[in-house]
Amino acid sequence: MTFKGWPDAALDFYEGLEADNSKAYWTAHKAVYDEAVLAPMADLLDRLEPEFGPGKIFRPNRDVRFSADKSPYKTHIGGYLAAGGYIQLSADGLACGNGLYQLAPDQLTRYRAAVAEDVSGAELERVIAAVRAEGPSVVGRDALKTAPRGYPKDHPRIELLRNKGLIAWQEWEPAKWLGTPAAADRIAAFLRSSVPLKDWLDGHVGPSELPPR
Repeated sequence: MTFKGWPDAALDFYEGLEADNSKAYWTAHKAVYDEAVLAPMADLLDRLEPEFGPGKIFRPNRDVRFSADKSPYKTHIGGYLAAGGYIQLSADGLACGNGLYQLAPDQLTRYRAAVAEDVSGAELERVIAAVRAEGPSVVGRDALKTAPRGYPKDHPRIELLRNKGLIAWQEWEPAKWLGTPAAADRIAAFLRSSVPLKDWLDGHVGPSELPPR
């Protein structure tokens, strides 16, 4: 199917789910989810695949085993692309991300070493400036309150060193274009603009080499 955007019913579905996050609501509105939320996301990933690789849609159920919040369903739909990139739709609108959200211990060691090194650290600063000039934000995740062990508090890139993740991020509030094919164009533009950050992280950090837990 051709991606045509998300209809208003998709946002209405998530507004309702936020108000009533129950199996009863989900069951009663499952057809709306399938047609107005899930199907457009699948069509979008198919459209983006030639440039950004195959995509996968996250399951709608929450893992509540270790959470105090026992709400059974996510209040957004999320998908990601093999070449990098995350897409999310909720009642608040559309959001996209790219980068490394949570660094494993070995990744964090390589990240900090690359940030601290003069050449690669300066390159990251230029990359961040270039990505931000295109529109997306570049934000750190789960930052320490002080300098990581082994690094001086007055390091010129201390703000970057404190991060345990680094991503490009962009959000759009609900608008008419969200229900048109133009939504795919905005997402593709974000993904292209965030490539320099993804490339830096791939080159200097890479995937974790630790065995899965």
